[in-house]
Amino acid sequence: MLVKDSDLDSLVPGLPLSRRTFADGSLVAGFAAAVRPSVGHCVIQTSAEGLKAGDVAVRGRDGIQVRAYWVQPLGRGPFPTVLVVPGIFGLHEYIRDTCRRLARQGYQAIAPNVFQRQGDPSIVPSMAEIHSGIVSRVPDRQVLEDLDACASWAAANGGDPERLGLTGFCWGGRIAWLYAAHNLRLKAAVAWQGRVAGVPTENSPCHPIDLLTALQAPVLGLYGGRDQGVPLDDVEMLREGLTRAGKQGELIVYPDAGHAFHADYRSGYRPEYAADGWRRMLRWFRDRGV
Repeated sequence: MLVKDSDLDSLVPGLPLSRRTFADGSLVAGFAAAVRPSVGHCVIQTSAEGLKAGDVAVRGRDGIQVRAYWVQPLGRGPFPTVLVVPGIFGLHEYIRDTCRRLARQGYQAIAPNVFQRQGDPSIVPSMAEIHSGIVSRVPDRQVLEDLDACASWAAANGGDPERLGLTGFCWGGRIAWLYAAHNLRLKAAVAWQGRVAGVPTENSPCHPIDLLTALQAPVLGLYGGRDQGVPLDDVEMLREGLTRAGKQGELIVYPDAGHAFHADYRSGYRPEYAADGWRRMLRWFRDRGV
């Protein structure tokens, strides 16, 4: 489905958020250099007041204690759970804030530090070095297993294992498709951009376009028409593949959006598309029992 500006007449009002200038002390100069010139942009800040939130350690299949950010509403639960997969900048404030936004909607949310074993993107001075030194060294299998571990941890700590969803941003958007073909208990996934096709490598042997017949959960894909990293031809190929495979899925293309249009700390942030995508994500989850 192609969304035009005229289709955005009914956007979900923002959560009870305040605005602040991007200046989080936990994000060091390497991260700032990697996202320049977007450092001066504002970023949404969602309060953790009235929520349970904090860093937790989740034991991976290899025995490593993987750091994750976890948040859920107050109360007994169990709460529907959403796994949140970061982009190439890892587990930073934007991802944490996204988890808090989900908790404000009644979800338990947990985001793992998917790059923990390979390195820390926040201290790497350039995008190219993040890709070559960290991201390309991360095996897809490791990420999927860490997400499995987070799902199990969440179920044991206030989450409902029968109401499990996942959302991923940029690099994590690709992972959303992979996880939908991996976990039989997943109810729904939402991919915010992310590559859908590519050359297989040892660490990334498959891409979303290769796994459509194996999908276990319906996927909503949200893409920017001007995203230089995800060709529209690939998105249309994905759409056609979903139809041929007879799988549930929906692809939305925002024609004037570039990369990372939901990332409100970056220059490509488009609040109207971000709000529309957020509304669609919440509806996608709730219509599918998450």
